[in-house]
Amino acid sequence: QVQLVESGGGLVQAGGSLRLSCAASGRTLRMWTMGWFRQAPGKERDFVAAITWSAPGTLYADPVKGRFTISADNAKNTVYLQMNSLKPEDTAVYYCATSSRVLTMAESDYWGWGQGTQVTVSS
Repeated sequence: QVQLVESGGGLVQAGGSLRLSCAASGRTLRMWTMGWFRQAPGKERDFVAAITWSAPGTLYADPVKGRFTISADNAKNTVYLQMNSLKPEDTAVYYCATSSRVLTMAESDYWGWGQGTQVTVSS
């Protein structure tokens, strides 16, 4: 079983930046891809970005392309989400999860969900 713990959320003004972290522990051998999702109040959980651990590969949702950057530190089993030029519509709880598939956007392909970290962007 894998454990994922997110951190780094907070309150920031529009145009500001935050860096989220997702630390993985436990049985990590089946983790091919790490993904970030977000869920705003009253909305479904949406895909944000994903990265593969081995071969360099990333995938982004259209609303965050050019503003968010996902990266991974294999030695630390940690994935980061650098969020720049934040907008009020980025306000959500951000979750990380892992998948045995390569660079998938489908929520159903992910497992081991963390508890989430709140990101609030004020206008």
